[in-house]
Amino acid sequence: MTKQKILFLVFLLSFIAIGVKLLYLQILHPSRLSNSNYLRTKKIFPERGKIYDRTGLPLAVNKTVYTAFIEPKKIKDTEEVIEKLDSVLQLGEATLEAKIDETKDWVAIKSGIDEEKKTALSKMRIEGLGFEDAFHRYYPESSLAAHLLGFVGKNNEGESVGYFGIEGFFQKDLAGLLGVLKSERDLLGRPILIGTQEKFDPENGRDLYLTIDKSIQQIVKKKLQAGLESYQAKEGCVIVANPNNLEILALACLPDFDVDRYYEFSEDYFKNPAVSNLYEPGSTFKPFIMAAALEEKKVKPSGFYNETGPVDIGGYTIKTWNNKYEDKISLTRILEKSSNVGMVYIGEKLGKDKLYEYLQKYGFGKLTEIELQGETAGTLRPKFQWYPIDYATVTFGQGIAISPVQMIRAFSALINGGTLYKPLVISKIASEKNVNEIPPTQQGQIISVRTSHIIKKMLVSTVENGEVKWAKPKGYEIGGKTGTAQIPIEGHYDPSKTIASFVGFAPVNEPKFIALVILRETKTSNDFIGICKYCRKIL
Repeated sequence: MTKQKILFLVFLLSFIAIGVKLLYLQILHPSRLSNSNYLRTKKIFPERGKIYDRTGLPLAVNKTVYTAFIEPKKIKDTEEVIEKLDSVLQLGEATLEAKIDETKDWVAIKSGIDEEKKTALSKMRIEGLGFEDAFHRYYPESSLAAHLLGFVGKNNEGESVGYFGIEGFFQKDLAGLLGVLKSERDLLGRPILIGTQEKFDPENGRDLYLTIDKSIQQIVKKKLQAGLESYQAKEGCVIVANPNNLEILALACLPDFDVDRYYEFSEDYFKNPAVSNLYEPGSTFKPFIMAAALEEKKVKPSGFYNETGPVDIGGYTIKTWNNKYEDKISLTRILEKSSNVGMVYIGEKLGKDKLYEYLQKYGFGKLTEIELQGETAGTLRPKFQWYPIDYATVTFGQGIAISPVQMIRAFSALINGGTLYKPLVISKIASEKNVNEIPPTQQGQIISVRTSHIIKKMLVSTVENGEVKWAKPKGYEIGGKTGTAQIPIEGHYDPSKTIASFVGFAPVNEPKFIALVILRETKTSNDFIGICKYCRKIL
């Protein structure tokens, strides 16, 4: 066979092969012939927005970490590469061997590598090894505000996502917008220089400035921890706020979790008890009913009640907490000695319809709309489900379940002139282009300034002349109310399980802060005075 015939035969076979390939791509499987075989798209992740306290101190920031990747087709000695990688990454040779797939152009080996390990690997000069920058969430104050902040974890696709607290509620603001790099590549994965090359830069997440003051948060958490240990309480919560706009200055609940090792804790630890848990407030609820009766002029501030003994309501007997009675007492004295029978009298004077109406006006049974994940509204049963005993017990805070944030919101209205505010945890949101200040939001006017002034004076007298004798700075007035409540279990109250709480505020004339302290299931619950004094110390 001549050279010409051989050359002709080669060209003929090549032509036939090309024809068969074209027939396969264009006729039999046209879907395989698309730009997607050549166009590669790569996500460019933005930097997550940072979180600061009200003074600009960082609470959640980002630090640069690296993802190590390998290009298997560039590896000459796989065993040597695996040995070197394992000496630094400690992943195990079997794991690395499984990861390095020689049929792939690019394989991620490990993410979240710090600068030290990256430097150690770089010095080994492993051919085909490279690094990509990434951001890792870092909390400079560790778990100082764990429930408030939440944490950043991974979704099913391995991307960073905020869960719970601020991180979860403001996920979209903090996450920013992804960027994209589109480039055409040949069949070997190499860039085609004259092909499509498009890049859309990412938009970094917004920075959040909280209403929280880090210094107050530190004090509150330290005091709360001491209280739990001293009274062997199962749980505890403290909220400190500005009653004039309801900016939350500190919020701490224990037990909490380690934000850096969140994966070692169950989801039960992630819920914020201040917004997710309900409790019966007990005697801290009494000022709400007293204020409502004063506002409706059903009683006078100078009025009296004849406290002669227990009262019977619908077949139930209601007594004072210590079963002692003082005959003729003032309305202020009802709060001072925390008289349950006295409060039943106030509730009767207010009337069932007005009592229920004020429970709604105070916001019980409704969300406060605080910008934290997991808030529960509780339940305010419809009026037709209420019995006479329900109207009686609610006057002293039993038979109604509220959240701590609902309590501090409503109590703030008592002492700020009667205005109900939405609780604030964010003071401003800042992006690269602008800064948005978050103003206070009024949610209703509950009582008049006059009634607010009267109830404040009553609450000062409650601190001065109540059953618990306070240790307070000379010349410094504090108003507030203590409370204890039994915990309902399976339809009845367990006398061995109680909740001790205190709501206090100062200065009295123009309150600048209000604090709520709750200790749940203390094992030394018989030391009521001691627990109440501890609660007051938070102030």
